[in-house]
Amino acid sequence: MTLDLAPLFVSALLYLLLLFVIAHATEQRWLPVRLTRHPAVYVLSLGVYATTWSYYGSVGFAKDQGLLYLTIYLGVTLAFVLAPVLLMPILRLTRTYQLTSVADLFAFRFNSQASGVLVTVLMIAGVLPYIALQIRAVTESTVVLTEHGSAPQVLAFWFVLLVTIFTIIFGARHASPREKHEGLVTAIAFESLMKLLALFIVAVVAVWQAFGGLRGMHDWLEDNPEVVTALYQPALEGPWASLLILAFAAGFLLPRQFQMIFTENMKPRHLLTASWAFPLFLLALTLLIPPILWAGMVLQPNTSPDYYVLGLSLLSGSPSLAVLAYLGGISAASAMIVVTTLAISSMVLNHLVLPLAGLQPHRDLYGALRWLRRVIIAVIITAGYGFYLIMEPTGGLVGWGLISFLAIVQLLPGVIAVLFWSRATAGGFIAGLLGGMMVWAFAVLLPPLSGSDAMTWMGLSPSDAAGTPEVYQTATFWSLSLNTFLLVLISLLSRPDPQEREAAAACRELAPLLPAGDLRARSPQQFVEQLSSVMGSRAALAEVRKATRDLGMDWDENRPNHLYGLRSQIQRNISGMMGPVLARMIVDERLRVDNESHTALTQNVRLIEERLETSRTRLRGLAAELDRLRRYHRQIIEDLPLGVCAVAQGGRLVRWNPAIVRLTGIPVTAVLGRRLEELPAPWGPLLNAFLAAETDNWHKQSLESEGRQRWYSLHKARVEEPGGRQRNDKSGETVLLLEDLTDVQRLERELAHSERLASIGRLAAGVAHEIGNPVTGITCLAQELRDQTDPDEVQAYADDILTQAQRINNIVQSLVRYAHGGERQIRQETAVDLHDTVAEAMRLTMLSRRARHLRFENLVPVSHQVLGEPQQLLQVFVNLLTNGADACDENGRIQVRSSATMDWLDVEVIDNGSGIPNEAMDRILEPFYTTKPPGQGTGLGLPLVYNIVRDCGGDLRIASDLQGTTVHVRLRRAALPIAVGET
Repeated sequence: MTLDLAPLFVSALLYLLLLFVIAHATEQRWLPVRLTRHPAVYVLSLGVYATTWSYYGSVGFAKDQGLLYLTIYLGVTLAFVLAPVLLMPILRLTRTYQLTSVADLFAFRFNSQASGVLVTVLMIAGVLPYIALQIRAVTESTVVLTEHGSAPQVLAFWFVLLVTIFTIIFGARHASPREKHEGLVTAIAFESLMKLLALFIVAVVAVWQAFGGLRGMHDWLEDNPEVVTALYQPALEGPWASLLILAFAAGFLLPRQFQMIFTENMKPRHLLTASWAFPLFLLALTLLIPPILWAGMVLQPNTSPDYYVLGLSLLSGSPSLAVLAYLGGISAASAMIVVTTLAISSMVLNHLVLPLAGLQPHRDLYGALRWLRRVIIAVIITAGYGFYLIMEPTGGLVGWGLISFLAIVQLLPGVIAVLFWSRATAGGFIAGLLGGMMVWAFAVLLPPLSGSDAMTWMGLSPSDAAGTPEVYQTATFWSLSLNTFLLVLISLLSRPDPQEREAAAACRELAPLLPAGDLRARSPQQFVEQLSSVMGSRAALAEVRKATRDLGMDWDENRPNHLYGLRSQIQRNISGMMGPVLARMIVDERLRVDNESHTALTQNVRLIEERLETSRTRLRGLAAELDRLRRYHRQIIEDLPLGVCAVAQGGRLVRWNPAIVRLTGIPVTAVLGRRLEELPAPWGPLLNAFLAAETDNWHKQSLESEGRQRWYSLHKARVEEPGGRQRNDKSGETVLLLEDLTDVQRLERELAHSERLASIGRLAAGVAHEIGNPVTGITCLAQELRDQTDPDEVQAYADDILTQAQRINNIVQSLVRYAHGGERQIRQETAVDLHDTVAEAMRLTMLSRRARHLRFENLVPVSHQVLGEPQQLLQVFVNLLTNGADACDENGRIQVRSSATMDWLDVEVIDNGSGIPNEAMDRILEPFYTTKPPGQGTGLGLPLVYNIVRDCGGDLRIASDLQGTTVHVRLRRAALPIAVGET
């Protein structure tokens, strides 16, 4: 039975149209997103690995080499089993830095355009035989089914034309390969399902025709043990290791595999699913090969073993089965060509076309890139067609496939270096790759192109035909050996440059890529202006807007650390569109930084910590100990009950711990990278003023917060440079501490009020005596006034009564003012007349019966004024005078005098009392410690005096001996400077 060419062509055309509909329906969201983004779709899309080699050629390979055909699947399975340590790190790199191809990966790691160019050239040379293999398989399968019609070259031309159109439509719809091709992925997944279904149906029908079922096949194998021996015998001495290595590398380094595994990956966890699901898919394909082979051996279709799938479908007598088998081959070939050319086109554009042509401002950069990609796709497929025309149509399909596999395996030493050896250099990678490519070209590429023999020097006899596993075993060994040797040798003899070391650290997740210096651009709009000169205003605006959307950033953002993140995101986005090297050149040239700035490390401390926290790299040894120490110190800052903020040069905030979040109510995300003055009131003005202040401490600053008065103490310290050298400039890094003293302030006020009440209690007897005298006088005057009729006498008595009443009022008002307690709503420092305050304190103290007979001398000049609160300063001197009075006998004398300097007033309160014992001098400022007998003192007087003086910015010292006690009080002066010598 044969088929007509026209229906076969129409079926292939309709099938490709079906793929078009599936892809279009996916992108238009006609199909449910839950379906198109299901992990199963991602797993099936990886089935692009199974090309016509697997679909047709595996049967022929199993016929010649037995179980060695399994290596093509086992190698890939090994790569996916190692997904956590091999594929996931590569996926992390490609997603983080938007690397869209294997050439981008090596160009990024070695910071070398030459590396990207060389890998691109290798990929082109390696995949052209594979594209030619797909074209050959399609044309030969068409000939097998029709046995007449057009020449194979004509059939190949029409197939190439259809595939080119489909690839351009769905492979070059976006200007950048960074965009996900969801429609294409769904279509490729459908093709994989089609291949598996077609192969399964053919296997079932063939086994039924040849053996009557699985039982019959089992009996046939028992009756023909030589068949089983023929399957096992080649595997006993065959090149297992070489073929496994080839398949292992091809499983993730082939352009189509790299594209589907990494570039088209929607969710990283899908790769973990694929690590076990995709090997199961390959296992299903693998298990179908022996039954088809054995059925072909029994039924003997009029085809080579490579095309037993088609021959057996023809023998079934069912045109539908034959068409289904044919469409399975079309699926395998078209999927490979579409995805491969899509991947290769981005490499050629990024590493050959754009670097050579240069990037110029363009009105429609995206449109230009899109058309360039379309032209490149057409050129690559045409080149594959040309390769098909010039290659000798000898050997099996697998032989042509192994040519590509051996080219791809040359990247394996480089991949190991990327992931595990940071010492590798661009020179070593390029030298190794060139050496391996020379062996590959000389050993396996040139012979099928020229028909010459180039294998004798490798130890093979001229009778060994090119394309046999022995050839690839020898070529694999020598090419990889030379590649690895040159990579290691040149890397050890050369030194990586700083950018190369930086990229190597990023590849091993040892360090993030950090900016160094200050950005010249201060807003996203300035980024647009700087990029417009190289990309055009339209593309520059689109790229900056996309980067801000990716980061969730406002257009008016101006924080340096956020702008650094925007710069990095722009570089990653451009890398996905033009390649990492060109992206770095554009960003470094246009979005420049001032490298002489010293703020980079400070501004990126948090970024380093975040990367360490999220890093999956397990540190060991000293690095682990240092990381634990870092975490310990960081946790101290995080758990500290004091608010901590670190300010870098220029006033930018780089640390904002949880305690200061609670105190201010401002979250970390709204603070980091901003200047102090940009913080909302009252915190911005307060912290900025304190940062600019000369003093390192502010005590009890009053602040209105949430409708309540609160008090804070602020402290700051300059951050020293390594080696203990402290910065002399005011722009260095500074740590600010914020301490909430509201509760302490309220407690002190309550204690001060209690002390005032206690003092009033001690003064009560004297008050009664003082008031008693004028009351007695008023009584006597009132009695006299009652009997007087002379108007002048009445007026005189009335005046005397008013005088005595005013005396009582003055005494009462003094006590009321002194006894007034409670919390002030606003703390206001004013200029206080020191002479009047001391005089008032003396009047209050003399109300006490004990102090009534003492001599008080106020020697304070009337011109001396200090800064403070009148009520608190009055309490200072009342407490000091009361203590002096308690220490004096009946002949005691208490003197208050002051002297002035430019900014200070030094006040001395001197008594001739009994003095303070030496053993008590160290404790007299402790609360509740007193030297007075029980019931005569609270021990709060001097501590409160010390706190009030300290809050006023002053100082307190006490000197005492047997001759008396002198209390030195230094207060801030409020008056203008006076002449030297004034007292």
